[in-house]
Amino acid sequence: MDRNKHLVICRCEEVTFGQIQTTVEKYTCSARELKLRTRAGMGFCGGRTCRAALDRIIEDVMPGISVSDIPLKYQPPVRPVTFGTAGDLDD
Repeated sequence: MDRNKHLVICRCEEVTFGQIQTTVEKYTCSARELKLRTRAGMGFCGGRTCRAALDRIIEDVMPGISVSDIPLKYQPPVRPVTFGTAGDLDD
């Protein structure tokens, strides 16, 4: 898996597979602690982009842990924003 260590899992927080793997090995942490230590899934998208990959990685590197046992949640934005507002475009 060394060839995958630079693979970016969480684009918002720029967390790589290697960082996740190293954190699990160093701290023997829970899924919640892994998220807090690496910030994976805590970026702008609230985990909507990386959550599935993060769940699979957690299951692989933490044997005996089921995704349903992980008390992590998706965090939707405070309020939806249109593309025009985000791009500051006048109609």
